[in-house]
Amino acid sequence: MVKKVPDRLIIYTQDIENILGKSARSARKYMSRLRKIFQKERGQFISVEEFCAASGLTEEQVRIFIGRD
Repeated sequence: MVKKVPDRLIIYTQDIENILGKSARSARKYMSRLRKIFQKERGQFISVEEFCAASGLTEEQVRIFIGRD
């Protein structure tokens, strides 16, 4: 039986570094701005959908970079 691994739902700062070409510090600041935009507390996750809405990228473009873990 083959177990299907679902696509990842959330974005990490490492993903932001890879996708946008930002430094680690800039990626953390960007993540912080996203949390403020979506009215989330520190430590709450940012979804791929939210990241795409804020960045203007499509989900297909983003999923190429985050792949499957």
